[in-house]
Amino acid sequence: MSDKKSLLNNPRIIIFILAVLGALIAIHPGYTPGEGITSHLNFGLDLEGGSWLQIKLEGALAQVDADPGKIVNALVQPAIGAPINITNSNLGVGGSADKSITFTSSAPINASQIEILGLGTVKVDKLNGGTTQVTISSTSEEALIQTYLSKSLDAEVVPMSTQNGVVYEIRTAVSEAELEALMGKVGGSIHKNEDGSSTYKEGVSTETRDLTKSILSDKLNSFGLKDIPVRTVGEDYILIDFAGIDLATAKEIAEKPGKFEIRIQTTGNETQHVLYGDSIVSVGIPGFVDDQWHTPFTLNEEGARALQKVALETGAVDDPESHYLNMYLDDVKIYGAPLSYDAAAKLRDAPIYSWEASTGTDEAAKTEAKTLQIHLRSGALPVNVVLVGSGHVDAGLGAQFKTASVIAGLISLVAVAAVVYFRYRRPEILVPMIGTSISEVIMILGFAALIKWQLDLAAIAGIIASIGTGIDHLIIITDEVLQEGKLPSTKKVFSSRISKAFVIILGAASTVIIAMSPLVVMGFGTLKGFAIVTIIGVFIGVIVARPVYGVVIQELLEAKGEVAKDKGSLDD
Repeated sequence: MSDKKSLLNNPRIIIFILAVLGALIAIHPGYTPGEGITSHLNFGLDLEGGSWLQIKLEGALAQVDADPGKIVNALVQPAIGAPINITNSNLGVGGSADKSITFTSSAPINASQIEILGLGTVKVDKLNGGTTQVTISSTSEEALIQTYLSKSLDAEVVPMSTQNGVVYEIRTAVSEAELEALMGKVGGSIHKNEDGSSTYKEGVSTETRDLTKSILSDKLNSFGLKDIPVRTVGEDYILIDFAGIDLATAKEIAEKPGKFEIRIQTTGNETQHVLYGDSIVSVGIPGFVDDQWHTPFTLNEEGARALQKVALETGAVDDPESHYLNMYLDDVKIYGAPLSYDAAAKLRDAPIYSWEASTGTDEAAKTEAKTLQIHLRSGALPVNVVLVGSGHVDAGLGAQFKTASVIAGLISLVAVAAVVYFRYRRPEILVPMIGTSISEVIMILGFAALIKWQLDLAAIAGIIASIGTGIDHLIIITDEVLQEGKLPSTKKVFSSRISKAFVIILGAASTVIIAMSPLVVMGFGTLKGFAIVTIIGVFIGVIVARPVYGVVIQELLEAKGEVAKDKGSLDD
C-alpha cells in the first residue's frame, strides 16, 4: 500500500463535507420556543395539513364553417342599428392574399363603430345619395368566425391550424347542440370526420391547459405563497394543494385575480395611471413578426379611449421615446417600452384597440413574450373553470403523519443497522455505513430545501427507498473489498476491487433511474414526487457518498492493521 493520506486532505472527503455542510445550511434546523423545531423544509399537504382544490377547465374544440357575409351582417347591424348590404367578398379559404369584404348602408357610419368589433382594417367612404360604403380588409373567413364565436359566447376563441384544417378552441362551456345552432344562424355548421362522427369535442387543448396551470402558479406566487403545487390531471383538470391554509382561504386565493396596471411615463421617473387589467379583453398567442417577438392584446372601449386620452395629455404622441408604457403586476414592473411612432400617429386621430408588446429578437425575447402573455392574463384565466372538488387535511393529522414518517425512517435505519451488524459484526464497518446513509438523507433534504420542493408522504417513501438502495451499494463495496475478510495488500488490487464494485453499483443505479423515469415523465402527483426523490437520492449517493465510503473504510481498516498478507499472487 502507498503512504497514507489524512482523510481531511482527500478531495473526495472535502467535497463530501462541503456537501453535507451546504445541505445543513439549506435546511437551517433550529428551535423556537412555542413553535418547536423549525427548518427551511417545505412540507406538503400530507405532512402540514391544509386544503386542496380540484378545478375543471371548461371549453370545446370543433371544426366549423360559415358564410362570411352573414357573419358581418350579424355583427355589424346591431352595432350601427341599421341593415347592411354585402356588395363584395373574397374571403374564401385560399385565393387572393388581399382578402376583404365590402358592404353599404344608408345609415351614417364612422370607422370607430366598426373597428371596435375587431373585424380587421376598416375604410369608410361616403357615396352619393347618403350611402356609406365600408371595406374591411386584412381579415379572413377564419378571423370572422373567431370574432363571431367570441362575441356570441362572450369568450375567447382561438383558431388552431391542424393537418385536417382549422380547429376552433372555444374557451367556455358550450354544448354541441348550442354550437350547431349558433353556426346555423350564419349559414354554417360543425364539420364531420371521415367516419361521419362530429369534430366537436368537449375540453381544451394541451397548450391551454398548460397555460392555465402557468397562470395559476404565477398568480399564487404573487401572493407570496411559495411552492404551491399546481398539477394537471388529464386534459381538463387541475389540482392545487394549499399546505397550511384553510379551505375558505384557499378558495379565496384561487379566485382572486392579480392586480394588473398600465402606467405611462410623464417626466423623469414619474408615471401616471392609464388602465387596469379589466380593460384587457383578450390576449393573443406570442408570435414572431417583422423580426420581433410580439405579445398581442386587445383593449375594450373604455381602456382604448383612456390610453388615447393619457397619451395626448402627456405628449406621448409627440415624443413617444420619452414616454414609456410600463406594465405592473401587483405593483411589480414586468414590462416597459415606448410607443411606436406609428401607434403615436394613429392615437392623434382615434383610439387603438389592438396592441402588440414587442420584446426583441432572440430566444430570451421569446421567453419574455410568453411570460408577458401569462402576466397579461393574470386578471383572468384563459378558460372558464369550475370547482369540482375540494377537501381539507387537519393540521393535527398532518403533524401525526410527519411524526410517523420520522419514526418510520428511524426504524428503517435501525433495522438496516441491525442487519449490517449481524452480517459483519464489525463496528469499523457498521459506523461508516450508517453514517454514510444518514449523510445521504441530509443531502437529499438539503437539496429539497434549496429548490423549495414540498415534502409529502411519497417523498418520504422515496427517501426511505434511497436508504435501502444506498445500503445495498455499500454492502457491494464492502464485499468486493473484503473478499478475504481483510483489505488487499496493494493499492492496485484495492483500486481494482473498488472499480468492480462501482461497475455493479452504476449498473444498479442506472436500472433504478430507468425504472423511475417513466413516472417522472408520465406520472403525476405523489407518483411523480416519489420517482424524483428516489432518482435524486441515487444521484447523490453514487456521485458523492459511495466514493467517500470506499475511502473511509480503507483508512479505518488500515488503521486497525486489517490488511491481508502479500502472497505474491496476482488479483485481476
